[in-house]
Amino acid sequence: MTIAVLAVQGAFIEHEKKLEHLGADCIELRKAEDLNQHYDGIVLPGGESTVQGKLMKELGMFDIIKSQIKNGMPVLATCAGMILLADKLEADSKVHLQTIPMTVKRNAYGRQLGSFHTNATIKGIGEVPMTFIRAPYVSQVSDEVEILSVVEERIVAVRYQKQIALAFHPELDNDLRIHEMFLSLCN
Repeated sequence: MTIAVLAVQGAFIEHEKKLEHLGADCIELRKAEDLNQHYDGIVLPGGESTVQGKLMKELGMFDIIKSQIKNGMPVLATCAGMILLADKLEADSKVHLQTIPMTVKRNAYGRQLGSFHTNATIKGIGEVPMTFIRAPYVSQVSDEVEILSVVEERIVAVRYQKQIALAFHPELDNDLRIHEMFLSLCN
């Protein structure tokens, strides 16, 4: 199984290490030609969503990735990746891929000093460690979106079709179960 990791900015190497540990091959998406390779799923990592969205457009990858996701390509999106998938952003008209019918609040937990670590339950997995860094959260979902986790009364993980979007960074903790759940969608 081969997983493509958006590698234009952000915490992509940490995802690659987790996926490779689980037996997947990883390729990095850095330019439009990289999209010509075969892959079974995409990771949209944490980082700066505005920069990632801008670079995907400038590098000629945006429309293809959006089309792949809309046509059922499995996706694991963390932090900035969650923002990229949202069809609406609170107090921000700048949206990106718009593949999940949800509203996301950017930098909802404040600046870097507002970052924190906790343990909480993910539906279908159990309790997992969660590291939040300048994290967003989901303020609203449509009926078709499955809520996977709520922390402090805020939605921090959702699934929609074959897309998993997380406000936190599972690649920064030792638990592999979220990456395993994603790989099961790619089979």
